[in-house]
Amino acid sequence: MKQKMKQNTMYGLLILVITMLTSLTSIQAQGESLPVDIDGNAYSFLSIGKKIWLRDNLNVSRYKNGDPIRQAKTDQEWLDAAAKKEGAWCYYKNDPANAKEYGRLYNWYAVNDARGIVPSGWHLPTKEDWMEVATVLTGSSASEEKKLHALSTWRYPALAVDNSIHFHAEPGGLRGTEEMAFLFLGESAFIWASSEQAPNLAWYAQFDFHNAVITLSAQEKMTGSAVRCIKD
Repeated sequence: MKQKMKQNTMYGLLILVITMLTSLTSIQAQGESLPVDIDGNAYSFLSIGKKIWLRDNLNVSRYKNGDPIRQAKTDQEWLDAAAKKEGAWCYYKNDPANAKEYGRLYNWYAVNDARGIVPSGWHLPTKEDWMEVATVLTGSSASEEKKLHALSTWRYPALAVDNSIHFHAEPGGLRGTEEMAFLFLGESAFIWASSEQAPNLAWYAQFDFHNAVITLSAQEKMTGSAVRCIKD
């Protein structure tokens, strides 16, 4: 009996390993190398519909030509960058430990800078790209959009979200415009689009612990949000 139980356990572990390897293969396309930014950070990716998306939040400190993106630690530095329409980044609550899981937060001026912040061969998603993701995932049931959420980092797993398509949406919060407050860590993900809505507003995609759908809205360009990208 013990021998049979041991065999069953080993068989179960084998199936688990095979399943994990199969899932990993679905994330990275055949023959594709991992995209690497100018700082040497490598990112994983996956296919959604007909496009290949980064599945990690950007964590780069320089533009592709090597120029530094301004790090704005204080409220005054963040406001100064916005007043000059200058790209800037920060860690959530200025804590570098948060970058490992959530990447960095960027204002839209960094996203829109002609020098580029995403790895070579990649570009920022438009509002329409985000709408396409929502359409592909939703199908006939909006609850299927829960498949975008990472598992371990959401503070309130009230929706029993899953990550079965491996998009790994991370609730990295944002740097808001009111008193430059850091908000919503563990509760919401805010990811830029390249599309403008008005002179001082740009589109972004939002994921929430209490909502199974992707919300597309416009926010002030000085807001600090995450960045993902699409393969050219």
